[in-house]
Amino acid sequence: MKTIRDLLKPPHITGRVEAIVVRGDPRQPARCITSTLALAGIGLADDRLGKRGEAELSTRQVTLIQHEHLPVIALLAGVPTVDVAALRRNLVVSGINLIALKNARVRVGGALLEIVGPCQPCSRMEEAVGVGGYAAMRGHGGMTARVLEAGAIGVGDEVRAEQG
Repeated sequence: MKTIRDLLKPPHITGRVEAIVVRGDPRQPARCITSTLALAGIGLADDRLGKRGEAELSTRQVTLIQHEHLPVIALLAGVPTVDVAALRRNLVVSGINLIALKNARVRVGGALLEIVGPCQPCSRMEEAVGVGGYAAMRGHGGMTARVLEAGAIGVGDEVRAEQG
């Protein structure tokens, strides 16, 4: 019989990068790009953390959200669709349960990330999604990660939990 520890090991499931979103200054709109470079200990090269180029001690070097949650957020907020750039999460991934990967190492394209914890929504989600956006994103805001190994990341790249 498997133990809880066995059940919490990363699954042998792979996902896919659906979108890459980078942010400039805090109040500037985010934008979608097709590829970027993850910088170890910093974040994404094209994002504001990467452009600063300093080691970032934060656990929010990269933020991830599940593609499957976008229709749920839209439904809960009462809007037809959700603009992924407006959510300001760096990587939109499908096919893999991010919440199940807390504290796991995840290979995303050529980079190695460590999933650290939940990415809670902020009050700006009311502007980004619409009235009720903040409440709609509670529990669906994605996860935060650190970049452990630098590497290229592109839309369509595999997302895979590392065994260890």
